[in-house]
Amino acid sequence: QAQMVESGGGSVEVGGSLSLSCTVSPAIYRSSSCMGWFRQVPGQEREAVAAIERDGTTTYADVVKGRFTVSKDNAKTTLYLQMNSLTPEDTAMYYCAADNTIGVIFLAMYEFKYTGQGTQVTVSS
Repeated sequence: QAQMVESGGGSVEVGGSLSLSCTVSPAIYRSSSCMGWFRQVPGQEREAVAAIERDGTTTYADVVKGRFTVSKDNAKTTLYLQMNSLTPEDTAMYYCAADNTIGVIFLAMYEFKYTGQGTQVTVSS
């Protein structure tokens, strides 16, 4: 069954770190040229924050550049997002996603071919 399943969300204080994982079914992993993460706050639009292409090229939204790192493990078909120096503005539901595109386009997208169910990240001051 084609699916993406996130884990690793939670609550952290300002300045803290969290690491998210997304287990991707092999079918999605093989067929998608780009995977990444987007976040959404209730009542607001989705905001893609990080993308990684099949060859490992990464792209980040300016608001997370230097703080977030996206990576993947081809053997485990797993996508990761390491988040450091978290601020209350990073509080959101985080989703992993996949599509056939490139990183800069991924960051401008609001709908993706495949998405996970989301994991909540809460940063408190």
